[in-house]
Amino acid sequence: MDQSTRLFLLRHGEVEDRYRYVFGGRIDMDLSPRGREQAKRLAEHLCQTKLDAIYVSPLKRARQTAAALLQHDGRTETVHHDLREVDFGQWTGLTWAEVAERFGVHAFDWLRALRHDEIPGAEPFSAFHCRVSKCLNEILGRHSGQSVALVCHGGVIRMLLALLLDLPLEKTGGFEVDYASLTVVGWERPGPAIRLLNFTPWRPLP
Repeated sequence: MDQSTRLFLLRHGEVEDRYRYVFGGRIDMDLSPRGREQAKRLAEHLCQTKLDAIYVSPLKRARQTAAALLQHDGRTETVHHDLREVDFGQWTGLTWAEVAERFGVHAFDWLRALRHDEIPGAEPFSAFHCRVSKCLNEILGRHSGQSVALVCHGGVIRMLLALLLDLPLEKTGGFEVDYASLTVVGWERPGPAIRLLNFTPWRPLP
């Protein structure tokens, strides 16, 4: 029998238009109408999956994504503040183009900049690493052999993958983590295994 712990890593759905292609971080934005439909499709895909626990970031876009998931089988959520998105400091609220113009950093290089504490005023990498690691270890310890959903953010999912796979954070840039995507990791001996990566059951939406 498979006794591995299965982690279902769910990114929130698409955000309202004014925050797309923006370093949102701790901005407490809503989902767009399309994002709500994405969340609904994601929940429908998981409705037959037994989830022993659901942990959710406190930010609205994650809570709104989880709401559809919670409608099935009397599921309840646990809000975990360590699943909140990273604070982008002076980049917060800026578009990718504005960051490139003001700071000379390409948007796709943000993971490296974050790991080397090169984003002015941002959450220090050590603090981000520590809180997500603490959250992950807590969940793995509490739910050994169970299936657990974590509804959170792109940056947090990348940090979780970096921790689980023992990778530098910037290496996770090789993985797509789309809106309302599902990544499943089995935590087992001799090591973790990616069972599913960036699955988007809402495609093709217009």
